[in-house]
Amino acid sequence: MRLKISPSKNAKSFYVIRSIRREGKNSSEIVEKLGTEKYIKETYGVDDAEAWARAYIEKLNQDEANKNHKVLIPFATDTRIPVGKQFSFNAGYLFLQKIYYQLGLPSICRKVTKNHSFDYDLNSILSRLVYGRILYPSSKLSCMEQSKSLIEQPNFELHHIYRALSVLAEDSDYVQAQLYKNSKKVLKRSTGVLYYDCTNYFFEIEQEAGLKQYGPSKEHRPNPIVQMGLFMDKSGIPLAFCINKGNQNEQLSLKPLEQQILRDFELSKFIVCTDAGLSSEANRKFNNYGERSFITTQSIKKLKDETKVWALDPTGWSLEGSDETFDISKLEDTPENRKKLFYKQKWIESWDEERDIAFDQNLIVTYSLKYKLYQQTIRNHQVERAIKAMQKPSSLDKHSQTDAKRFITKTNVTNDGEIAENKVYQLNTEAIQEEAKYDGFYAVCTNLDDDPWDIAKINHDRWQIEESFRIMKSEFSARPVYLQRDDRIEAHFLTCFIALLLYRILEKQLDEKYTCDEIIETLKNMNMTSVGNEGYIPAYTRTEITDELHKNAGFHTDYELTTQKAMAGIIRRTKGL
Repeated sequence: MRLKISPSKNAKSFYVIRSIRREGKNSSEIVEKLGTEKYIKETYGVDDAEAWARAYIEKLNQDEANKNHKVLIPFATDTRIPVGKQFSFNAGYLFLQKIYYQLGLPSICRKVTKNHSFDYDLNSILSRLVYGRILYPSSKLSCMEQSKSLIEQPNFELHHIYRALSVLAEDSDYVQAQLYKNSKKVLKRSTGVLYYDCTNYFFEIEQEAGLKQYGPSKEHRPNPIVQMGLFMDKSGIPLAFCINKGNQNEQLSLKPLEQQILRDFELSKFIVCTDAGLSSEANRKFNNYGERSFITTQSIKKLKDETKVWALDPTGWSLEGSDETFDISKLEDTPENRKKLFYKQKWIESWDEERDIAFDQNLIVTYSLKYKLYQQTIRNHQVERAIKAMQKPSSLDKHSQTDAKRFITKTNVTNDGEIAENKVYQLNTEAIQEEAKYDGFYAVCTNLDDDPWDIAKINHDRWQIEESFRIMKSEFSARPVYLQRDDRIEAHFLTCFIALLLYRILEKQLDEKYTCDEIIETLKNMNMTSVGNEGYIPAYTRTEITDELHKNAGFHTDYELTTQKAMAGIIRRTKGL
């Protein structure tokens, strides 16, 4: 392995490379990116970045040379293994640990520790909570036990975990701000557009208390919930979060968290993109100021009658790259037309009396044949379920706005006007026809005067924040929540937030080629078998994903034998030591 220095206009970057042979030709590959000259000096406290890099590579070569020998390990068929001795250890966490240390979380923990009085290792606890949330999501007690499956054993007790949660909750804002600052050294943050959304998490209890309150559950569960608001940047990397009472109107959660970003993250110029549920007039006006802007989903059904007629009018539609106007009622259902997205826009003028400034909104309506067919398919399935549901009248009294039962009407009188002995249920064809009017249409409101196509593309990327919530609820098993104290509940979600940040960064580093389930299952199954003082033998299957993980991390655990010394070197490298 040797050093490669890549100069650019503003900096010099240092890489570890090695020679390889591909398809009969000599080539080279990057083993590890060490960072820029400034990053190396600041991170490792050295004056000469190149000298440090060369010494680092010399040590890598020495470690590599020490590994290149054959070992005979004696095993006896008549000797039983010792009782209670552990032989299997997880090495998958090491790929998370490298990102954890790159984000500077150990130094963040040291800073937090200085502000409090305790003798346990906060960094050790937080790191295990984060790794455990990704690899073995479970209770804090189980996390303590699962930590013993890692190569590096825990150095804390269970009661230390609960004490640490209270400390982390107190410094949650500081942790989030520092993570954003440090993350900019790991990857490029795209903060020109910020996506915001809310979800909630339930508790397996019935009694309300503190943050745990009854509210509209996203999962329609009859349990107390807490509300989580999350900001994410344009590339899908988490930025900041907040936890509120479960009965709070989610529209009220945006402004306080955004003010925290303005204050602690030193961001002032960005576009906030939300869905219709968070698009109150107060939130729009808040982002119609300074260098901030907004893009928010707009319900066409809730538009004023005059504007709604304009939005649904089949004439006057535009298409990107064309100067023509189109009548969408004359579109033929062809594969080519299904790929097209038509749009029209209209400025709605108003005034912000509080700030005494104009509050003009650009209403952009899009129409897509593909989206229309999708909505028709969904509704047709719902109508089929509604017809089946009418066969069980006892279940029809309650339903949500998206439930198929909304297409069923009930009456207590017969067609002759007489009072019926039993309720009469019928399919509400008028409601079905009313909803069909909006098939294919989608609208957003913004104070930007940008190209409608660009605005539509920005809004489209909101799916990433919804996926982040799904990952936390499913893969990370962030709910149900079993903690009772409010501070520890907030700290629980802080560890979930950090876990999501680590995972998203790893996903980006792997070029987003693999699914969440594939990455996590691979890390979880990367176990090593200890063979005494000789070292560790891989007990996992080498795959394309494991090769990519090793290539990205710059170390290998997939040799037939990794000595104790080599494993210690790998652990040091994950920590940047």
